[in-house]
Amino acid sequence: MTQAKRVLVIAEAGVNHNGDRGLALRLIDAAAKAGADLVKFQTFKADNLATAYARKADYQACNEGDAGNQFEMLQRLELSESDHTALVAHCKDRGIGFFSTGFDLSSLDFLNSLGLDRFKVPSGELTNLPYLRRIASFGKPVILSTGMATLGEIEAAIEALENSGSRREQMTVLHCTTEYPAPFDEVNLNAMQTIGNAFGVAVGYSDHTEGIAVPLAAVALGATVIEKHFTLDRSLPGPDHAASLEPGELAAMVRGIRRVEAALGSAQKRTTPSEARNRPVARKSIVAARAIAKGERFGDDNLTAKRPGTGISPMRWDEVLGRVAPRAFARDEQIEL
Repeated sequence: MTQAKRVLVIAEAGVNHNGDRGLALRLIDAAAKAGADLVKFQTFKADNLATAYARKADYQACNEGDAGNQFEMLQRLELSESDHTALVAHCKDRGIGFFSTGFDLSSLDFLNSLGLDRFKVPSGELTNLPYLRRIASFGKPVILSTGMATLGEIEAAIEALENSGSRREQMTVLHCTTEYPAPFDEVNLNAMQTIGNAFGVAVGYSDHTEGIAVPLAAVALGATVIEKHFTLDRSLPGPDHAASLEPGELAAMVRGIRRVEAALGSAQKRTTPSEARNRPVARKSIVAARAIAKGERFGDDNLTAKRPGTGISPMRWDEVLGRVAPRAFARDEQIEL
C-alpha cells in the first residue's frame, strides 16, 4: 500500500518576535510544543532590503499605524547574527528544525554558513534574478513561494533556478495569496494543483487566511508543505501578529494535518481491518421469511434478506430461487443449500 509522503509543517514565526530575542525563543518553544517540523524566521538587513522611500504595505500600516516607513519598521525587526546562533541552539534543544528566509544576498550567505539544509524563496523575491541565482548556487532543496505571481513568472523563476544549478526534483512550489489576512474568495486553492501539473514539481501552500480550514484542505489536495504564521498573542504590536495563529490554534492545525494525512491513506479501495469486523454485522444473508418445509421450492414468497451477513449473500438471490429446500427452515433461519 502506497502511503502519502509526510507533510512538512513550517511554523512561520517570521518577524513576530518584534526584534526581541527572548520573544523569539518563546516562539520556538510554542512551535515545538505544537508539533511543527520547522520554525521559520526572517533574516535580513534593512539597509539591503528596502530604500528609505519604501512605504509600508496597507496591512502593515493598519497593524502598526502609519507612523514611519517600511525601512524604519524593518530596522526594528532585524535579528543579529548572535540572535541567530542562539535560536539555532534553542531549536536543537527543543527538537525542532531551525529555518529562516533570507531577503538579501548577504543574508543568504550567512544562512548557508549556518548549515541550513534548504532555502526558501519568498514571494517578493520570485522576480529577483541575482537572488535566485545565489540560492541555486548552494545546491540545496528550494521552497519557492508564489504569492502575487503569474504562471509565466513562476516558470521564469524555476528556469532561473535550474539554469544556475537547482534541480527541479528538489523544488517545492507553494501556492500563496499575498494579503494579510487573505480573503477566502481570493485563495483559489485549486491553482496549487495547476502549478504542479504545469511544472512537474512538488507543491505546497503558504497560508495567510484566518483559521486552519484552508491548510487542511490544501493537504487533502496534495500539499507536501504547509507554512502558516503564528504568534504568542494576536494583540501584540507588529505587522503580522493580527493575521497569525496563536499557539493552541497552531497545535490544532498540526493535529488536523496529521489526521488528514492518515485519512488520505492509499488510493486502493479495499476492505479495511476495522471494516472486516463490522461487515457481518452490517450486511445481510438470505433467510426464511416464514417456516419452510423440507422439499418446498425457494421463492420470493418464502425468502427475505436480513442481518447478520454470516450466511448466503443476497447477491446470490437468483441462484437460490427455485432450489428445493434440503430440510425444514424456521422463520429467520439462514438458508443453506
